[in-house]
Amino acid sequence: MDILIYAGVALTLSGVALLIYCIVQAAKAKKQGGTDEDIRARLQRVIALNLVALMISAIGLGAVTIGAILS
Repeated sequence: MDILIYAGVALTLSGVALLIYCIVQAAKAKKQGGTDEDIRARLQRVIALNLVALMISAIGLGAVTIGAILS
């Protein structure tokens, strides 16, 4: 079950890295300015990526939990 734990850790860390990327992109979109519609369009793309990152992190944490229980 060690493989499941290590795979879960890798998924969780990649999800967290993607979340950090989303934070940076959202801050950059707000800093660049523009009209409200421009900012809203940029942030909508980041929101979709943010949800994917949260799902990846959740799957990774679930894998770690299951691997720890089965060990």
